[in-house]
Amino acid sequence: MNVPNNRLWVESEGEGPLFATAIHAGHEVRRELLPLLALDEATRAREEDPYTDTLVKIVPSWIVFKHSRFEVDLNREREEAVYTTPEMAWGLHIWKQKPDQKMIERSLEEYDAFYEELHHLLSRIAAHHKHFVIFDLHAYNFRRAGPYEAPDNPTENPEVNVGTGSIDRKRCGRIIERFIRDLRAYDFLGRHLDVRENVKFKGRHLAQWIHTNFPDSACVLSIEFKKFFMDEWTGVGDIDQIEAIRDALQSTLPGILEELNAMP
Repeated sequence: MNVPNNRLWVESEGEGPLFATAIHAGHEVRRELLPLLALDEATRAREEDPYTDTLVKIVPSWIVFKHSRFEVDLNREREEAVYTTPEMAWGLHIWKQKPDQKMIERSLEEYDAFYEELHHLLSRIAAHHKHFVIFDLHAYNFRRAGPYEAPDNPTENPEVNVGTGSIDRKRCGRIIERFIRDLRAYDFLGRHLDVRENVKFKGRHLAQWIHTNFPDSACVLSIEFKKFFMDEWTGVGDIDQIEAIRDALQSTLPGILEELNAMP
């Protein structure tokens, strides 16, 4: 059942030991911040993670943050969650005028509220399941040189990067291996996806926070899809490929559930 949400996120709470997040899918910005932004809307959208808000729905329980990472970035530690300098955001000049301290505090209140809600949701799962898996879903750019320039080297940019930097491999290792194996094996529109672990990203604050708060039960897979399924410069997605990605993720669920059931 979809839960009525406040203005910051939308969530669904169902049954089972699987949960998904899309914390960079949002594009909204608080009204008081809009006049201060130097970024145009297209540039802002390019650094967000479109379509991940549809991918979370492969599982019954999920949460999607609706506001932009340029308002508050939930995948950074709290003291770095509001970008105040270009160095914090890929060299982008974000603000015409830097937000004042009260505005920054309001953004950090959003950060705190999200993590409080996430703790409630995961605590309810932990009350019913000894172990559970979180899909921490993201997308990343690979044509940063420009829309008509050569893409970044595929050797260093897998189509699917599975970040496991903070995971307990002794407890969750079989889940990682099964997920990667099953995702690679899926018939993706007549071919197989390039799925690798910790090549481009290892996962950041969200995964670390969950593993710290649920150290004996949570296994977070921070999954970054290269934006091969869309034009990252226009934001236009390829519906067939997006649906195929969703189906590919869906195909991994039976194996993950099997590994969860086999855990002591």
